Amino acid sequence: MNEIHPQPSRQAAGSIKAGAVEARPILADISIVIPTLGRDILEQSLYWIASGSAWPACLIVVNQGPGDAIDGWLQVLQAQGMHTKHIRSKQRGRSAGVNRGIEQVDTAYFAVTDDDCFVDSDWLSNMRSSLASHPDAVVTGRVGAAGEGTKFVVTSMQPALYRKPRLKFDAMSGGNMGTSLSVVRQVGLFDEDPRLSTAEDAEWSYRALRKGISIVYAPEVCVHHYGWRDDAARAGQYRSYARSHGGFYGKYIRKGDLFILLRALLHHIRALRWWLRGKAAGDADLTLQGCAYFFGLLPGIIAGFRGNRKQQENTTQ
Repeated sequence: MNEIHPQPSRQAAGSIKAGAVEARPILADISIVIPTLGRDILEQSLYWIASGSAWPACLIVVNQGPGDAIDGWLQVLQAQGMHTKHIRSKQRGRSAGVNRGIEQVDTAYFAVTDDDCFVDSDWLSNMRSSLASHPDAVVTGRVGAAGEGTKFVVTSMQPALYRKPRLKFDAMSGGNMGTSLSVVRQVGLFDEDPRLSTAEDAEWSYRALRKGISIVYAPEVCVHHYGWRDDAARAGQYRSYARSHGGFYGKYIRKGDLFILLRALLHHIRALRWWLRGKAAGDADLTLQGCAYFFGLLPGIIAGFRGNRKQQENTTQ
């Protein structure tokens, strides 16, 4: 296990421009995939990747939005020696963005992060080291906070190895994960069904564990999620999370998965506890989250259970 060194606080500061980026050593067997809607915050994500201790064999940006500035940012990186690909897509949904990126990977390994995540300087090196030690697994790691609006963080410094699904949740952060193409060939791509739109990482990690693929939690593999949503946007995101988790549960309940049925029941009970605890403590965010899940899980489960949309081959069990 690599030693964990203190990292500077990640903030939205820095720009991708000629003369501001210096070349780094290239890790020839790993690529990076970033799905984006073309938001300006992507420049900060690229800045922290470019400032890392090592660069990928290829940086693949899948753009589902306008993002006219992206070409310029990637051209700067390309001029300094980082191979980049800008994939324009008319699709919507993070899972589709990640999938179109994975389809462009031609290295043994790849890592996925988001356009609102700022990686630590040794993130890619540590990710690659963990994948080399566990070539048949999925690697994930810490998610810190950058900005005042960040609510979801993963701070444990204890390494862990997960071989089976858990009733509470499966420990994989979609914005901080890496694996190999050989694992993808076993598990398949991410489910692009819109009913699972913000729970695609939860569904994929569950599917991986069911296939016998382990998940390695490596705390030295760290990104920082930038909290850019205001209270109203965060409430809407919680509702989307709840409906999408319900869609994930409904998909497997339809298949007769009693484990997921139990997980869904426990999740509903936890949501009520969050709601009541938030009310009692005056915690508006916990109240919003609990309320969203308590009322949103069941409609999502019903939608996922109906399964009236033809499932793609890459999500067939």
